[in-house]
Amino acid sequence: MADSLSPSPDLPVAVIGAGPVGLAAAAHLSERGLPFVVLEAGDQAAASVRAWGHVQLFSPWEFNTDPAARRLLTAAGWSEPEASGLPTGEELIKQYLGPLSEVPALAPHVRYGAKVTAITRQGIDRMRSAGRERTPFLLRLETGEEVLARAVIDASGTFTQPNVLGANGLPAHGEHDARPWVASAMPDVLGSERARYAGQHTVVVGAGHSAATTLLALAELAKGEPGTRITWAIRASDPAGSFGGGSDDELPARGALGSGIKLLVDSGRIALAPNFRTSAIRPLGADPASGGVELVSREADGNETVIVADRIVAATGYRPDFGIAAELRLELDPIMEAVRPLARLIDPNHHSCGTVTPHGYAELAHPEPGYFAVGMKSYGRAPTFLMLTGYEQVRSIAAALAGDMESARSVELRLPETGVCSVVSGGAALATRLGLTPERHEQLLHATAKHLGTSPTAADAVLAAAAELGVDETAALQLAAFAAEQFDVPSAPNCG
Repeated sequence: MADSLSPSPDLPVAVIGAGPVGLAAAAHLSERGLPFVVLEAGDQAAASVRAWGHVQLFSPWEFNTDPAARRLLTAAGWSEPEASGLPTGEELIKQYLGPLSEVPALAPHVRYGAKVTAITRQGIDRMRSAGRERTPFLLRLETGEEVLARAVIDASGTFTQPNVLGANGLPAHGEHDARPWVASAMPDVLGSERARYAGQHTVVVGAGHSAATTLLALAELAKGEPGTRITWAIRASDPAGSFGGGSDDELPARGALGSGIKLLVDSGRIALAPNFRTSAIRPLGADPASGGVELVSREADGNETVIVADRIVAATGYRPDFGIAAELRLELDPIMEAVRPLARLIDPNHHSCGTVTPHGYAELAHPEPGYFAVGMKSYGRAPTFLMLTGYEQVRSIAAALAGDMESARSVELRLPETGVCSVVSGGAALATRLGLTPERHEQLLHATAKHLGTSPTAADAVLAAAAELGVDETAALQLAAFAAEQFDVPSAPNCG
């Protein structure tokens, strides 16, 4: 297998992207003693993560670090973060990805400002079959430089390729001209971009975790900024699918994210626009300072639903860009845009993040021997990726490239899924995510117990306890939603 994957053992394995999965691939290749080079388009590691550095992950540290990377870091004197902690993107970089990119085993092999624009085989195109497996890969960089490689691990991700707003997969009419009014998912509305959203009416389009994160941040902003309004536009008739597993989610912070949005919708703090399929965007001025924008949903009968807003957040997901691999022989699923064997394992219509079957080099292989798309890019348009999945992908691929097929085939991974969580650990994890110390959380539990006897629901008891202790209202909303789910309270309290 190693011989068929590699034209020459002296050539490096080219890893595209120095994000979490790309650096993990480098760590595994280093441990295997295989030569490698990491080609990163940005000027430092984890460029895409930096773009959402203000966002807190709903997966704890134990699901965000790679075993080989941890071994390299530990040897360099690294102190591992608390396994149950929930890092922000900035903390992920500062405490893990940044130090990892600087360990002696990796640093000399990571090239920054090295954007890959095309991948082919040296001297032959996509049509040539004879000797193809033994011919080195050629990666052309934006500078014109060309790099030869024995194999390619494409961990370039999808963050720079967001989906359009148009519900049919095409840009909505006027979407290009409306770019000044539109932001990509997860803007820093409570930090650097606060002035852009304060006192404005923002429409968030999308139904995933990115949309939920932005909606919660806007709700927090609205508390202190009069006139701030929020509309949530979704294609579905019922937002229940966006609320996630609630208290049954093995990642409590992920479950509570949806539960918190449910309470905000039920209380009227977020206006819901269901059955909204964006077909057109109409600016009402020359720029955002001189007028707002209309977001239009046009039905088959010609009727239109129009939302007038000041800002639009496009939380519509991402798609892979395989343009750089146009001269390679790829076999992509026509629906998912993932390699065919993997597509059936990750279809979001049937799987969550944690119900994906463990997979490795065999499922990720294309008809082009030695090319592997990994990480978010491997999932195509599916939004169900967890970093831990990518770490196992590259471990298996590195083993295969080293000729250790027993290890490459032994793919084992236990992911958090929608299952049963304990009330204590789930609530504690959520409290940590919301910035409450263990002591403060314990005080809240005691105060909640006091209010249970006089409150109509467990959620009301949490809200009353939070008000008594001065706990942030947005945090209380999510904790209340989590409590309501845990105790099977059928209806949400009035939180308006």
